[in-house]
Amino acid sequence: MYYSSGNYEAFVRPLKPEGVEHKSAYIVGTGLAALSAACYLVRDGQMPGRHIHIFEKDPIPGGACDGWEYPGLGYVMRGGREMDNHFEVMWDLFRSIPSIEDPNLSVLDEYYYLNKRDPNYSLCRATVDRGQDAHTDGKFGLSDKGAMEIMRLFFTPDEVLYDRPITDFFSHEVLDSNFWLYWRTMFAFENWHSALEMKLYIRRYIHHIGGLPDFSALRFTRYNQYESMILPMVKYLERAGVQFHYNTKVTDIRFEISAGKKIARQLHLLTIEGKQDIDLTEDDLVFLTPGGCVENSALGSQDSPAAYSTDLKEGGGWDLWGRVAAQDPSFGHPDKFCSDPEKTNWMSATVTTLDDKIPPYIQQICQRDPFSGKVVTGGIVTVKDSNWLLSWTFNRQPQFRSQPKGQLVGWIYGLFSDRPGNFVKKPMRECTGKEICMEWLYHLGVPEEQIEDLAAHSANTIPCMMPYITAFFMPRAKGDRPNVVPEGAVNFAFIGQFAETPRDTIFTTEYSMRTGMEAVYTLLDIDRGVPEVWGSVYDVRDLLNATVKLRDGKRITDLDLGFKERMALKEILKAISGSDVEKLMREYHVI
Repeated sequence: MYYSSGNYEAFVRPLKPEGVEHKSAYIVGTGLAALSAACYLVRDGQMPGRHIHIFEKDPIPGGACDGWEYPGLGYVMRGGREMDNHFEVMWDLFRSIPSIEDPNLSVLDEYYYLNKRDPNYSLCRATVDRGQDAHTDGKFGLSDKGAMEIMRLFFTPDEVLYDRPITDFFSHEVLDSNFWLYWRTMFAFENWHSALEMKLYIRRYIHHIGGLPDFSALRFTRYNQYESMILPMVKYLERAGVQFHYNTKVTDIRFEISAGKKIARQLHLLTIEGKQDIDLTEDDLVFLTPGGCVENSALGSQDSPAAYSTDLKEGGGWDLWGRVAAQDPSFGHPDKFCSDPEKTNWMSATVTTLDDKIPPYIQQICQRDPFSGKVVTGGIVTVKDSNWLLSWTFNRQPQFRSQPKGQLVGWIYGLFSDRPGNFVKKPMRECTGKEICMEWLYHLGVPEEQIEDLAAHSANTIPCMMPYITAFFMPRAKGDRPNVVPEGAVNFAFIGQFAETPRDTIFTTEYSMRTGMEAVYTLLDIDRGVPEVWGSVYDVRDLLNATVKLRDGKRITDLDLGFKERMALKEILKAISGSDVEKLMREYHVI
C-alpha cells in the first residue's frame, strides 16, 4: 500500500488482485470503517460479494453513525458528523455509491450540489443570558501569549507529547478564549485530553482555521448520518451479494504468532442460536474494529434518564480488543482509552418539536426559518454560560425522510454530564428527556412559567449517555493504538477510530473510511495509491492565512515585541523587500 495525490491515479480502475476469487473476508462491525472496507473489497478488490461476511452485534447497521425512529420512543441521533471538502478517501468511495434518493446521482454528487446551492455557515455561534447573542463575532480573542502557546504546540514533536494532557501546553490565555470555546465544543475536547491529538487536529485542519468561528468550513448531509451515509453503503453491498449477519457478536479472535508472522486462525461467535467457531486460513481476511466510542451507550426517554453503565461486556468492542491485545504487544493497549469513563463521557439528546410553540425561539437565535429545508443553525449553538456546557443544533429539515411535516428534529449535547444544570438543578446524567428539554428551553429564553409545559407537551426528547464517546482523545503514546496492518500480519487488519494511520485525525468520518481503505489495499496488495491526507500543513499560503486569522486579522507588525525582536523583524522585512516573499506576505495580510 502506498499514498498518492493528484488525479493521475485518482480515477484509475485497479486491476483484479491475483487470487482474490479464492479469498474470503470477515468484518467485525458495521460502522463506517467496516462498511468502507467491504465497499473497497467489492469495488477495487473485486472480491465476490458472497465471500464477504459482516458481523454486527446489534439488529441494525451503522455503528456510531445512527439515525433511527424507535417505536414507542421517537427519533434518535446519538451524534452528528461534520464533513470537510478534503476528506479524500470519503469522496473517493462515495463517488461510486449510488444515492438512494436519485439513482442517477452518486452520494458525492448529491452531497456536492446540496452544499454548493445551500452553503453552510452560522449566524449565531454562541449565546449567553438565556438566548442572547454572546457576540463572539467571529473573533478568536487570543492574546499574543495564547497565540504563541498554540504555535509552540503546533511545532512540538509528537514524541514530546506522548501521554501528556492539553493543560501541559495551554494556560488560561488559551483556555479562557473564544478559540477554546469554539474548539472544545466543535470537537468535544476536554482540558485533560491528549495534547498530541490537539496538535494533530490543528495541523490537519490548518486550512479551515478561518472558517471555525462561523462553521463556513463545514458541510453536512441532507438527512441524518444513517440515511445519508450508512444506508446507501448497505444497499450497495447488498446488491453486490455481501452477507450481513446481525445479532452476532465476535467474542474473540485467536492468532497464531511466530517469529515475524502473525495469522488470524479462529473467530469465536455468539449468535442467537449459540456459540460458533470459524476456522481461518491465510486466504481468510479479518477486519477488526477495536474499541468503540458508542460502546455502552444507553437511551432514556421523555420520562426516564439514560443509564450510566461502564461495565464492559463480552462481545463488545472493548472486551474483544482486550482479548486480542493480550496476545501480542503490537495489538495496542485498550486500557489507555477505556479505564476512566469519567473523563471520556458526555451526553446527547434528540429533541423533536411537536407543534408551533418552540420553533420561534429557535428561529430567533439562528435567524433563519427552520422549516425552509435549508441550513438552519449552520452548526452547533453553544450556550456559553451553561453549567453543562450545552450546545444544540438543527440541521436541514426534515432530518428523517419519515419525519411528519411541521415537526423539527434537533440535537443537544452537554460536555459536563456530572454538573447540576442552571434551571434543572440536577446533573445532566440524572435527567429525563423532559428535564433536559427544560434546561435547553431555559437557555433559549422561554419564559420560566412556560418551560415545563412546553417540554412536556410540545417536544419529545430522548437522552443518550455515552460513557466512552471521547475515549480516543485520552493521552496516549506510540503503540497504544495498533497499526492498521501490524508488522508481520498476514491476513488481518485493525480499522476504525482506534487503529493507527499516519497524519489523519480521529473522530472524523474520513479517519474511519481511510483505515478501511488502507486495510483492504494492504491485504490485497491493490496497485493503486490511497489518497494522501490533504497537505495544507505544508502549504505556506494556508499557514500564513491561518496565522493572521488566528490573531483576528492582526499583522505580525502588530505584535507586542521587545526592542531586540522589533529590530530583528525590521531587518527581516528589509531583506524580503521587493521579493515574491514580500508579495505573498502582503497578499495574506501578514504585513
